[in-house]
Amino acid sequence: MTRPHGGFRGWSAARKGVWSRLRFTSLRLRLVVVFGLVALTAAVSASGIAYWLNREAVLTRAQDAVLRDFQQEMQNRAGALPVQPSQDQLQRTAGQMAGSSQRFSVLLVAEDTDGRTVYGTSGALNGFSLRDVPESLRAAVDKRHTVGSGDKHAYHLYWQRVVEHGTPYLVAGAKVIGGGTTGYMLKSLEPEAKDLNSLAWSLGIATGLALIGSALLAQAAATTVLKPVHRLGVAARRLGEGRLDTRLRVSGTDELADLSRTFNNAAEALEKRVADMAARDEASRRFVADMSHELRTPLTAITAVTEVLEEELESEGGGIDPMVEPAVRLVVSETRRLNDLVENLMEVTRFDAGTARLVLDDVDLADQITACIDARAWLDAVDLDAARGLHARLDPRRLDVILANLIGNALKHGGSPVRVSVREAADEIVIEVRDHGPGIPEDVLPHVFDRFYKASASRPRSEGSGLGLSIALENAHIHGGEITAANSPDGGAVFTLRLPRDASSLTQETAEGAGTKGGA
Repeated sequence: MTRPHGGFRGWSAARKGVWSRLRFTSLRLRLVVVFGLVALTAAVSASGIAYWLNREAVLTRAQDAVLRDFQQEMQNRAGALPVQPSQDQLQRTAGQMAGSSQRFSVLLVAEDTDGRTVYGTSGALNGFSLRDVPESLRAAVDKRHTVGSGDKHAYHLYWQRVVEHGTPYLVAGAKVIGGGTTGYMLKSLEPEAKDLNSLAWSLGIATGLALIGSALLAQAAATTVLKPVHRLGVAARRLGEGRLDTRLRVSGTDELADLSRTFNNAAEALEKRVADMAARDEASRRFVADMSHELRTPLTAITAVTEVLEEELESEGGGIDPMVEPAVRLVVSETRRLNDLVENLMEVTRFDAGTARLVLDDVDLADQITACIDARAWLDAVDLDAARGLHARLDPRRLDVILANLIGNALKHGGSPVRVSVREAADEIVIEVRDHGPGIPEDVLPHVFDRFYKASASRPRSEGSGLGLSIALENAHIHGGEITAANSPDGGAVFTLRLPRDASSLTQETAEGAGTKGGA
């Protein structure tokens, strides 16, 4: 079942890759289109000019040869006829004229001795007659010019191209100098037309080949130009994925080589900067961890002393001087706060170092939340809405830390009563902690989980360390869950905790990644 699926996915990916290379926004396609348009324009222009020049040359050459031969025949043969020839004489002379090297049809027109118009034709081309000659041409041939210095002859040779049934013809006419016989000639230009059609087809094929060649050339040029760009894109993606040792092979001295060199220099500088930052970050974490560890020893002794002092304060008739009592209570309170701060710093250090681990157990959520509230004497200030029997596989200690921070934050900064509700949603557990206070200012909402963030800059010192919500978020992440903060439409803040029903489904790699996800 997996092989066809994989084959389909592979085919689909290949199709998408081809389409992405062919979409109009692709540089490759644009290069091919531009090369093709330039080649097409150049080829069509060159072919059109070549066809026009060759057409004029072929037609002019054929036309001049025919007219020259017809004029010669008119002078030699038609000029030898009497002024008023008979029809037989015209017919015989027309046949002789048609037998020239150019093989055209001839029509001779004259008046006989009786004043009748007689015709003589060579008989070819289905009988060349006077109606085949355009009227304008006949009028021009019959027109008599005044002989002078600018015009030596009274009559001239005229010609015209006509097309009959798709076939081009050359029609010409002239009158014998001195009057008498008028001759007309009809010559088919079909061989020349076929030659011109062949030339047009050849130029069209050449244009198509030029277009194909330009497309191939554009493809080769695009491959040459875009391959370094593609390598640069792949290297940039690898660099963005965190592979800071990515480098490009530099060859040549062109602009793309300069771009590759610039990329390598930037990647090298980035790798060095990240390495320096990582080293400083590691040194900072190590310093915090060492400092927290070193503080624990004197704090243990100080805590023991403060416990004794606290017992003295609570005992009746204690030996504490009333003048000293406020100072003693302050020492006890601040010692507890310092102890909590050290513990929180060590916890944060474990998260940053990726050494935090889950110790999973089957947890009844109602019992766990009740135990958390009872241990801190919050029963009178918290309303719990959780059905018994709702189980999840979680780390009880870390869940207790999350709940203690969320509920404690609601009691401290919100308004009583604080309501804790638990419900199921698909494969996860949703726990909401809502208070009845003024809510969270909109400018504070994006920062409530930041480390050491204080909502009021004018009160930088408070009973908390500023790490509670951050540690709660880290503990949620290590479970594969999430915490979000919002304001309820009815007033008050709402913190929503989402945890998977079974955190053991997380791999060790995912758990470690989740443990460092919330670092600020």
